[in-house]
Amino acid sequence: MIAPLAAPAPAEAVTINITVGSSLNNGRAITCNQGKRLLRNRGFRDVRRVDCRGRFFVYHARRGGNRFEVALNSRTGRVADVRRIRR
Repeated sequence: MIAPLAAPAPAEAVTINITVGSSLNNGRAITCNQGKRLLRNRGFRDVRRVDCRGRFFVYHARRGGNRFEVALNSRTGRVADVRRIRR
């Protein structure tokens, strides 16, 4: 006896939200490379370091066809600022 095939589950869109105050590293200090990797894991592509000195690490990255400037607090790994960069 042949069992009927099960219908595939419907696909669902995945939304990755990142806002000011999002903790990307559970409140622990990060290195510049860790910050870059954390942003990639949150859906950003072409992540480039702009400034990794001092209290905030600043990156430029692409997401959904837009370019953003993202500042991470180097001591806590939290997102301090996200700005869309105009073309």
